[in-house]
Amino acid sequence: MKRMFMLSVVAVTLLFTQTAFAELTKIADNVYSYVGGKDAAPANSFAANAGIVIGRDGVLVVDTLISAKEGKRFLDDIRKVTNKQIKYVVNTHTHLDHALGNCVFTRIGAAVISHTADRKLMERVGADTLKNIGNYGLKPEEMTGTEIALPSLYFSDRLTIDLGDETVELIRVAPSHTEGSVIVSVPAKKLLFSGDILFTDFHPFLADGNFSGWVKTLDELMAMDVEKIIPGHGPLSGKKDLMAMKEYLELFDTKARELAAKEMDADAIAAELKQILPKRSMADWMIGYNVKSRYLSK
Repeated sequence: MKRMFMLSVVAVTLLFTQTAFAELTKIADNVYSYVGGKDAAPANSFAANAGIVIGRDGVLVVDTLISAKEGKRFLDDIRKVTNKQIKYVVNTHTHLDHALGNCVFTRIGAAVISHTADRKLMERVGADTLKNIGNYGLKPEEMTGTEIALPSLYFSDRLTIDLGDETVELIRVAPSHTEGSVIVSVPAKKLLFSGDILFTDFHPFLADGNFSGWVKTLDELMAMDVEKIIPGHGPLSGKKDLMAMKEYLELFDTKARELAAKEMDADAIAAELKQILPKRSMADWMIGYNVKSRYLSK
């Protein structure tokens, strides 16, 4: 989530007075991830998920959280699981909550990979995001040591990574959550990391989304031979959650356009949408932000 939530997030942070960090969960024999975090405070990466795939020849990291502090916490948790060399970091996209921890991993020699479009996105807005971090509900001291670490490897449609005894596929179907959002598939384990293409039980950030491409991407994921999905935010998921995400996007866009055409204000539209949209336990405040950024910004 890029220019995410701005001043509205500052108010939301007041709701969080304690931080309960999740531990890496074993998803398969060699795959671990944070899943289903309940503390969506900015300093806790808005409850973003991140994980690892361990191969014979090294480790691939999927996303790096929101800061050097958060990235270091993640690295410490990885070291509780494996001491193998961390060779690669994949940014499913380069919004701050998934990519500003990159610097922790580049400092230990990992190569960062993203889609070409999201590499350009980070290059264009990364420095300003860090400079204006207060707009995202973060304090300067929470970002100590954080530097922009751009992906050094980037691709267009697909990239295969061989970890020795495990093959990982990086796939971008179409512009979706961002222009360059990608999935990280571990075909042999029938699982994938979706990044923010999927939010489960969490109202999604829609401001940068391409809805037609997003729906196409969700359809492609539903056609894949996959049983476990680690979403960008939320608990371990499956294909029913992909369908729920597709239905959410289509309903939100249809109803938000109808309500905006009546020249209602953002708060009124958000209140109406909250009654219409499927109930999700996390980030109700995102509804209003999405209305303002997509439907009332002109």
